[in-house]
Amino acid sequence: MAAKYRNYYEVLGVDRKASQDEIKRAFRKLARKYHPDLKAGNEKTAAEEKFKEINEAYEILSDSDKRSKYDQFGHAAFDSSGFGSGGGFTGDFSGFGDIFGDIFGGFGDIFGGGARSKAGPRRGESLKASITVTFTEAAFGCTKEVSLYRVEECEACGGSGAMKGTSAETCDNCNGRGSVNSQQRTPLGIFSTTSACPKCGGTGKIIKQPCQTCKGSGNLRKQRKISVNIPAGIDNGQTISLRGQGNIGKGGGGNGDLLIVVTIKPHPLFKRDGASVLYSMTINFVQATLGAELEVPTLDGNIKYTLPEGTQTDSVFRIKGKGIPYLRGAGRGDQFITVSVEIPKNLTDRQKELLAEFGKAMGSGYGESKTGVSDKKKRRNR
Repeated sequence: MAAKYRNYYEVLGVDRKASQDEIKRAFRKLARKYHPDLKAGNEKTAAEEKFKEINEAYEILSDSDKRSKYDQFGHAAFDSSGFGSGGGFTGDFSGFGDIFGDIFGGFGDIFGGGARSKAGPRRGESLKASITVTFTEAAFGCTKEVSLYRVEECEACGGSGAMKGTSAETCDNCNGRGSVNSQQRTPLGIFSTTSACPKCGGTGKIIKQPCQTCKGSGNLRKQRKISVNIPAGIDNGQTISLRGQGNIGKGGGGNGDLLIVVTIKPHPLFKRDGASVLYSMTINFVQATLGAELEVPTLDGNIKYTLPEGTQTDSVFRIKGKGIPYLRGAGRGDQFITVSVEIPKNLTDRQKELLAEFGKAMGSGYGESKTGVSDKKKRRNR
């Protein structure tokens, strides 16, 4: 017995009070590390012994009944059950299917499954590209071209890989399956594995007279220009998917897709927030005070907008329906105008007098500083 004098808890590296989840995690980690099929040469032999030991420990500690007996009587509790002297480990892994499935992606892949052949249909790889559009093009939509290289069917051989007038033959080593089975006897039992056929490379076909254009591959890498419809309302960083415009599939599998990431150039006047267009403009003191009719730029061109009297700086006004079209719906967002009031500088004496008179007309305290002294008196005292 591989672990006759070694504590099973030590074998798995867990505490005696470890939960079943902790024991399972420890076993998974060690099984992945020491599985014989992942080793070669001298390492394989050492791994087989270690693997046998950790499986023995796990079979006891993962079973509440057996664990209880082991905690009470130690290894002596199992001397007649197949783990003790003369019994030996059976190599039966039927109880570990879920564990190996989690570790290796399927119990059958280790004990009877293995590598997939290339003979079956396989979908082509998807490709990625990028397109840059202007702010306005993104808002209202446009058509662009993207240049790329993709794998396509060889026209000379029609994708068969064989010279015109000839055809591929079924591989006599795997009978067209693309995979072969092999068995290996180990101290753990008989391991059955599946691997790609070495004669046909997993294709299931033998090409004796390869196509000279594609060298027998059946496909070629070609440069193409693809027309792309940019939908109105698309936002920066969003992706457009063109189905079937990627690399060609194999064995009858479908083509991959073309994924196009859209980048939007900044606009000199506008910013965007979802379907809203944001615009900032500066107005003068008189316009803010008395109101004015302004000419405001929008995505549709300039429009007239009436500014109300007494507008304060950072006031925001909305123009309905002048924003970005909704990407997946009818209608458009709005445009929002944020105004900043510009305070005049370098006034003439006459302009200052007029402002002072305006302050007086507004009433007590309007034209005075926080100290109560008017600007005019301050200038006299300088």
